[in-house]
Amino acid sequence: MDALSGILLLCLAVGVYVVCSLYLLRNPLILHKRKRLEFYCRHISHRGGSGEKIESTMEAFTHAVSVGTEMLEMDCHLTLDGCVVISHDSNLLRQTGRDQTISSLRFQDLPLYKERLEVTFNVGHYSTGKDRKFVLLEDVFKNFPNMPMSLEVKENNDLLIRKVSSLVRQYRREAITVWASEESDVMEKCNRQNPSMPYMFTLRRGALLLLLFYTGLLPFVPLGESLLFFYLPRIINRTYIPEEAILKKRFVVYLLQKLTMRKSLFEHLIKRGLQVQLFVCNEESDMEAAFALGVTGVMTDYPTLLTNYINRHPPPPPVY
Repeated sequence: MDALSGILLLCLAVGVYVVCSLYLLRNPLILHKRKRLEFYCRHISHRGGSGEKIESTMEAFTHAVSVGTEMLEMDCHLTLDGCVVISHDSNLLRQTGRDQTISSLRFQDLPLYKERLEVTFNVGHYSTGKDRKFVLLEDVFKNFPNMPMSLEVKENNDLLIRKVSSLVRQYRREAITVWASEESDVMEKCNRQNPSMPYMFTLRRGALLLLLFYTGLLPFVPLGESLLFFYLPRIINRTYIPEEAILKKRFVVYLLQKLTMRKSLFEHLIKRGLQVQLFVCNEESDMEAAFALGVTGVMTDYPTLLTNYINRHPPPPPVY
């Protein structure tokens, strides 16, 4: 009888936990204060829109803004003479044809981008442009003072992090500039350097987020992050061919799709004031699939295409 009573009590406790978890998943503001970001971005241009102009150039950023983007995504490195430069790669081989690192060159000695550059997330397609010069982060800040930006710190470099933070403070952009990094140790340094800037989930924190979601603990746990950036898995091995061998396996991509593309998870985060952005959507069908999941924003290499899609299929207004 005691064993039976114990089992019944355990079942009751589990039942109460499940009910509370599901209720709070749908009503998170009972336990958590809603985050209030000073921007809301449905349209994000990856590397400034690298499918329409040469990636990460001033021409790309200017073009993306002119066609209606609401956020510019970019990556930061440090040159030999201490300049914060916008570039996705640390080695210049893919972008310029020269097998040298940015950190080994002064800013004035950086080579030009190739005349035709393959779009990383649209294999077999190339972009061109009149502007092939690398650009300083400071110049991007000067040219687009009110444009929200996501800055991915690509090196675990204390000087780079300090200089990025200093520029953000100098141009009073803390509220509209996002710390981005896949690495948790880099993100910890970024947050210590400038804790007033919103920041994204790292890979480790993203894995923890999924664990909390599937165990029912997520509604009870506070979150410091303000944005979730994640692949739209259906693009993997179709428009984007990853370097990681594990992502080339169809079952792994299928499993990733099933585990991560959870509308109830996205809805919970959005109700808590976070923004959820899926990347890199370079076809209208992928944009449609992303918005159908209820995300707040889509990242693309083709800002004109995304603008046209949003104009034809306006999402519902944001919930504040």
